[in-house]
Amino acid sequence: QVQLAESGGGSVQAGGSLTLSCSFSGNIISLIYMGWYRQAPGKQRDLVARFNGDGSTTYANSVKGRFTISRDMGETTIHLEMNSLKPEDTAVYYCNGRARSLNFWGQGTQVTVSA
Repeated sequence: QVQLAESGGGSVQAGGSLTLSCSFSGNIISLIYMGWYRQAPGKQRDLVARFNGDGSTTYANSVKGRFTISRDMGETTIHLEMNSLKPEDTAVYYCNGRARSLNFWGQGTQVTVSA
């Protein structure tokens, strides 16, 4: 099992910045992917950014150049730095860890961007 604890989020005006953090604990070595998803009201949960098993990163096209995913040296905490935020970035953001056949999710944190 893997436990995820998120922090950060909140409300900001368009053009502002926020940083989300997620701490992993438990059987972290089993994880292949570590990243962030988001879900806006009435929409599906979509990938925002993640670390892949080989250490590379994947970003949604909508956030490229604005969001940056990073992680601590111990690779137990990941961060999502969000700059130039837009109203369409408003969503609940979920931290995610994926092993071969299991998905682990954080509780979600609300990000609201006002125009």
